[in-house]
Amino acid sequence: MNIGLIGPAAALGLSALGSALGTGVASQAAVGGWKKCFINNKPAPFLLAAFSGAPLTQTIYGFLLMLFLGTENLTVFHASIGVFGGLAMGLSAWMQGKAAARAADALAETGKGTALYFMVIGIVETVALFVMVFLLLLINSAK
Repeated sequence: MNIGLIGPAAALGLSALGSALGTGVASQAAVGGWKKCFINNKPAPFLLAAFSGAPLTQTIYGFLLMLFLGTENLTVFHASIGVFGGLAMGLSAWMQGKAAARAADALAETGKGTALYFMVIGIVETVALFVMVFLLLLINSAK
């Protein structure tokens, strides 16, 4: 068994786990926000669905990291990149979902602040982007 194969699997699996947790939290808040709007006879903002989907991109980043790791000649170095990269991207997705949940609640209640909420969600997204880019550079420099 090649222990290095843990890397590609962890890159995708852990990032997707975080996306699942993040979208779950944000989606619950979106449904609650819509309910709040319906109870108060206010228009239900469709943008709450966008908040729900924000954490999905970290799965794409994990998939890209998995592809760049490949399956040939993998070592413990590659396993550690996949595990720690997937973990960092997954945690970013989870925290992004928590921020998106708060944004969904705030937008449903006030109807204001959409751009500000997306800025905060984007800041959390940046962590995952940095992790992916820096690890891809590390993989490339190790060749």
